[in-house]
Amino acid sequence: MPRTVILDVNETLSDTAPLQDVLTSLGAPGVSPAAWLAATLRDGFALSLTTGARPFAEVAREALAVLLAAEPGLAVPVEDGVGRVMAAFAELPVHADVADGIRILAAAGHRVVTLSNGSAGYARALLERAGVADAVDAFLSVEDVDVWKPHRLAYDHALASTRCRPADAALVAAHPWDLHGARAAGLATVHVARGSAAWPSVLAAPDLRVAALTGLVLP
Repeated sequence: MPRTVILDVNETLSDTAPLQDVLTSLGAPGVSPAAWLAATLRDGFALSLTTGARPFAEVAREALAVLLAAEPGLAVPVEDGVGRVMAAFAELPVHADVADGIRILAAAGHRVVTLSNGSAGYARALLERAGVADAVDAFLSVEDVDVWKPHRLAYDHALASTRCRPADAALVAAHPWDLHGARAAGLATVHVARGSAAWPSVLAAPDLRVAALTGLVLP
C-alpha cells in the first residue's frame, strides 16, 4: 500500500562527517558534529517548550559558539570559526544511500516529503545537490508552526500539509526521540541507523529498523 513517507533531514539524510575535518582545522578537535547538533537540539527544545521556537540556524550558531569558546586550542576567533563551520554545514552531502533510497521509494508509488527542524530551503538545497529533489513532493519545516519536533504539532503539520491520515504515513529518521514523537502522533516509524542501531528502551520502539534507506520496504 502506498504511503506518505516523511523523511527527517539533519543526520538522517545529511552526512555530517565532513564537519569533523573543519572543526579539527580550526583547532577544535574536541568538538564533534554530533555534540554540536545535540547541543543545538537541546537549546532548541528548551526554547520551543518555553519562550517560543527560534530558527534552527540561529540556535545552531549560538550552540557552536559556546562549544568553540571552550576549546583551549582554538586557532581562530570564535565568530570566524562559527562562520566556517556554518558554511560547511550549508554544503554537506547526503549519505551514500539517500539518492537511490528516495528514488526507490518514489518508484514504489510512495509520496516522499521531508520534515525538518531546520528550514525547508536547506532540505531542498541538500537534495538538489544530490540530484534527487525532483522525487520529493514537498519540503516541510517546523518553522510554519513555531514548535520543534518532537512536539505533536510538528507531525500534525506534516499530515495536514500532505492531507494524509496518520495511519497512512511513516516517519523515517535516525533519531529515537523523533520517532518516539511521531509514534505518539499516530505515525508508523522507521529507524535508519546512522552509526549505531542502539535504541533507548524508555522510548517507543520503531516499527521497522533498516541499515540504509535503500533497504526500506514498506508494507
